[in-house]
Formats: sequence, structure tokens, C-alpha cells
Amino acid sequence: MASTTGGCLCGAARYRLTEAPTSYGACHCGMCRRWSGGIELGVQVMPGGITWEADETVETYASSVWAERGFCRTCGSNLFWRLTAEGPMQGMMSLSAGSLDDMSGLLFDTEVYIDAKPDSHAFAGERKRMTEADVMAMVNAGGAP
Repeated sequence: MASTTGGCLCGAARYRLTEAPTSYGACHCGMCRRWSGGIELGVQVMPGGITWEADETVETYASSVWAERGFCRTCGSNLFWRLTAEGPMQGMMSLSAGSLDDMSGLLFDTEVYIDAKPDSHAFAGERKRMTEADVMAMVNAGGAP
């Protein structure tokens, strides 16, 4: 079972999740590719689902009109992107799956921005796949990242 704790590479930023995640997904959008250096793998966390135990080094960057990205200013670890736009999912976070202390048992169940996926990226198996339009409709953000 995946852990409910995690943090950045240097340990200066630490968090605890209200409940252990059961799955994670991949984002293929251009912004996530630039931010992560490839494919962003994230665990969905709804507002109130995370408590920062150490966050003095967490910085945010408004990466679009509807989202911000969080990282550790000491070691540079990418920690999350969070939806800031008004709408039904405001505050939802995609927490970097690799920041979890333990990813055991997590199911890889979703790929988003599948229409932006580079041809060379391909995961085996079946899962839910969403286009940019599907994602925008879901979050009601009204704009591309």
C-alpha cells in the first residue's frame, strides 16, 4: 500500500496525506513535459487532503491563468501542480507521485492530454485516456496550460 507521507529530495519539504492514494496518472501536456523533464506522474489530492509538516522551502509559480506549480526552492524537487481557477475542482492538486515515500500498490489508471503525447511515449496496458478538451471540460478551466 502506498504511503501517506512524502517530500522533496533534500527533506526540507514534508507532507502527510489524509488517506493513502490508490492510483496515479500521467500528464503529457507541454507544460508538464517542461516542468518534469518528461511525463508528469501525479496523485490526485482534493482540497484538505494534504497537511504540510514542513513547508518553509515550498515555493509556487503561477504557470498559467488557471494553475500553479509547487517546488522546493532548496533542492528544486517538483512537488505539485494545483488548480487555482474557479470551478468545481478549484484547489485540486496533482502531487508528484515520485515524492511519496512509498508508491507500493498504486494503480496506474489515467493518462491526460493524450493528444499531446509524443509519438515515442507509450505505456503498456489499458487505462482511462483523456484529451486536452476532455480535461478542460472536467475542470471547467476554460484555457490550455
